Amino acid sequence: MVNFNEKMPRERARAINAVVLAFVGDAAYSLFVREGLVFGHDYKTGRLQKLAAARVSAKGQAATLERVFSRLTDEERDIFLRGRNAKKPTKSKNASVAEYNVSTGFEAVIGFLYLVGDYGRIGELLAGENE
Repeated sequence: MVNFNEKMPRERARAINAVVLAFVGDAAYSLFVREGLVFGHDYKTGRLQKLAAARVSAKGQAATLERVFSRLTDEERDIFLRGRNAKKPTKSKNASVAEYNVSTGFEAVIGFLYLVGDYGRIGELLAGENE
């Protein structure tokens, strides 16, 4: 059994398939965005959903990655490249192939950091993204 927010050893997390890291990263990033919206605004759920959807979409994630890419460590860049270049089981309906690939790489980085419990690093990378 896994405990909620249990940390994974870095070596094990590095060995996980990048698309699986992206699977976790998608959920972690969505929660980050939703929490930021709720803490920062007093909107009704319909507005919150529209704002969150724009940010967690492949286009939104690709734009976020563009803003934070220069701050990635070598390890994070390697994980990003693995995610971006990985063969994906699905295609995006509302984004270009390039945006979808970049968003998968972004999600892989977030997923890796989440699994190893480096929440502070996620916060550093995404500082200002929830405003």
